[in-house]
Amino acid sequence: QVQLAETGGGLVQAGGSLRLSCVASGRTFMSYAMGWFRQAPGKEREFVAAAVSWTGPSTYYADSVKGRFTLSRDSTKNTVYLQMNSLKPEDTAVYFCAASDRGASGRSNDYDYWGQGTQVTVSS
Repeated sequence: QVQLAETGGGLVQAGGSLRLSCVASGRTFMSYAMGWFRQAPGKEREFVAAAVSWTGPSTYYADSVKGRFTLSRDSTKNTVYLQMNSLKPEDTAVYFCAASDRGASGRSNDYDYWGQGTQVTVSS
């Protein structure tokens, strides 16, 4: 089992920044790829970013956030971060951290474990 807990959401003005954190725990979480997804009201959950592993350099981003969001990991703290800069109102959503044993993927169905989510609201 892998447990995930996100923090760091909040209300920010357009153009501002937030950093989300996801603390992982469990017996084998270091072997999992980690991803961030988001879900806006009335919309399907969508891919934001993913990392192949906790230590490798490979990360992937949705086109809508590329150049503005950065995923990073600190294995010493069991934490995955999502730094979000130049936020836009359309970034408003609940953001979820997820873990996959199928490798980094943009498909939510490939992820086995999910956090409870953290709300990000960007005002115009």
